[in-house]
Amino acid sequence: MVEPGSERAADRAYRLVRADILTGDLPADSRLGESALGVRYGLSRTPVREALRRLQSEGLVQVSPHRGARVFDWRRLDIETIYDLRAVVEGFLVRRAAMTITADEIERLTTLCDQMEEVARSLPRGAPEFTDRTAEFNQEFHGGIARAAGGEFFTGVRNSVVLAPLLLRTVSDYTAEDQARTNHHHREILAAFRARSPEWAESVMLAHVHSAKSRLLAARAASQQELVPVRDGLPEAASS
Repeated sequence: MVEPGSERAADRAYRLVRADILTGDLPADSRLGESALGVRYGLSRTPVREALRRLQSEGLVQVSPHRGARVFDWRRLDIETIYDLRAVVEGFLVRRAAMTITADEIERLTTLCDQMEEVARSLPRGAPEFTDRTAEFNQEFHGGIARAAGGEFFTGVRNSVVLAPLLLRTVSDYTAEDQARTNHHHREILAAFRARSPEWAESVMLAHVHSAKSRLLAARAASQQELVPVRDGLPEAASS
């Protein structure tokens, strides 16, 4: 099947499936059958298969021998424990960074803040490009703090407790108030760095992480109330 335009079929499949996962059109734990998805998007199975492999590497799709490919079910995670652990790790890193970060590193983080705020001004919240760019800049911002705290080792430690599906889900659910709060937290962390105040930096980071936890817990509660059976990647009609 030849796709119109210059976009590769596999790239189109990746973009469409990913967008439907993030918006909830493909709900958590729904089966991602290659044939059903091909019909849904007007594609053959080969680009769909490649897209699912890419999404698996991002953590948005899980593949098991007996259940096949399914949307990552973030509702089953112990979000409170994950985010409490993340708070400990990121609190430790931001305290170290407050004493070791260089002026150049602060400038780089400031540029990332500018870019995130520009995305918030120029793109509609929830749009795929908004989610992708915000998540990318946010990851770079927090990764920059980890590197300032002690190099790539600490970046790896941080990445081990920051699950990509949760980060993407949080960003895709941002309200204007959430976005403003996040941007304010980032700016205040930079102010604490300039003041060389580990205590100030840590207190802001803890508020930052726990606000993200609260958003996810609220989203999980809402999604669990709206669950409907799913079949081969497509929601079934709810029974009356």
